[in-house]
Amino acid sequence: MLHNIINYFSTLENHPIQRMVILVGGMLLLWMIEGAIPLATLHYKKNKVRHAVVNLSFTLIHLIIHTGFAVLILLLSDWAKANHFGLVYWFGLGVGMTIVVSCLALDFFGGWFVHIVEHKVKFLWRFHVIHHADNNVDVTTGLRHHPIESVLRGIFFLGGVIISGSPMYAVMIFQTLLIISTQFTHANISLPRWLDSSISFILVSPNMHKVHHHWKQPYTDSNYSAVFSIWDRLLGTFMKLDPKEIRYGLDRYYPNEKDEDLPQLMKAPFQKFYESPGEVESTPVTNPELSRV
Repeated sequence: MLHNIINYFSTLENHPIQRMVILVGGMLLLWMIEGAIPLATLHYKKNKVRHAVVNLSFTLIHLIIHTGFAVLILLLSDWAKANHFGLVYWFGLGVGMTIVVSCLALDFFGGWFVHIVEHKVKFLWRFHVIHHADNNVDVTTGLRHHPIESVLRGIFFLGGVIISGSPMYAVMIFQTLLIISTQFTHANISLPRWLDSSISFILVSPNMHKVHHHWKQPYTDSNYSAVFSIWDRLLGTFMKLDPKEIRYGLDRYYPNEKDEDLPQLMKAPFQKFYESPGEVESTPVTNPELSRV
C-alpha cells in the first residue's frame, strides 16, 4: 500500500486537474458543512458568494504563482537527491521517516517560520494584513494572500525543501495535507470542544486557528502553525480563547468596511497604514479565557 501511495504522489505534480479536484472538492464540502454547523454568524458585506469571489481571486493568483514555484521545487528536490543533500539523506532515512521528517520540515519553514516572520517584520506585515483584514473568516479565507506574500511563502518553502532534502513524493504529500488543513482550519464550522481541543494537541484545529484571526493583538500574534500545532506549543506561541469571544478583522492597519474591496486590498500594502481613532494600542491579555501555554 505504501508503495502505491509513493507512486501516486511522485507524479501528482504532473496532474494539475487531480490537484484542483482536491482543492475545489474540499472547499465545496466544507462550504456545505459551514451551513449546517456554523461556528459564528457571519455578516458579509453583500452575501457569501460576493465574499467568496474576492477571496478566490487571491486564491487563483496564489495558485498561479505557486505553479511557477513547482518547477523550482522539482529542480531542488532532484538536486538534493543527486547530491544526497538534506536531512533525509544525511540520516539515511527510510520511506516512512522521510515522509515524516519532510512534512515536519516543510511545515516549519513554509508554515510556522514564514508566518511569524510576516508578523514581526513590519514591511512583510503590510502584505499579510490582507489575510487578517477579512471580517468573515470562512473556508475561502485560507488562501487569501497578497501576491507578494505568496512569493515570500514560496521562497521559505524552497528553504524547507533544501534543508530537508524532501523527494517529490514527500513534497506532494505535505502540500496535499497543507491544502486540506488550510481549508479545515479557516472553515466556519463548530466542532465539539473536546474534539477540537483533542485535535489541537497535534494538528491545528479550527478553534485554535480562529484565535489567530481575532481582531486585536496579542491574540493575532499567536498560533502561527499551518498543519502541526507542535511548533506553537514548543516555541511558546500557542494561545487559546473561548470561540464566543472571537471577533474577526483588525483594530488598525486596514479599514474593516473595505475588507471586500479587491482593488483596494491589492494596493493597501503600498499605502499609508489606516489607524482607527482610539483603537491604535494593543490590548493587554486580561481575559481569563485566554492563556498562553
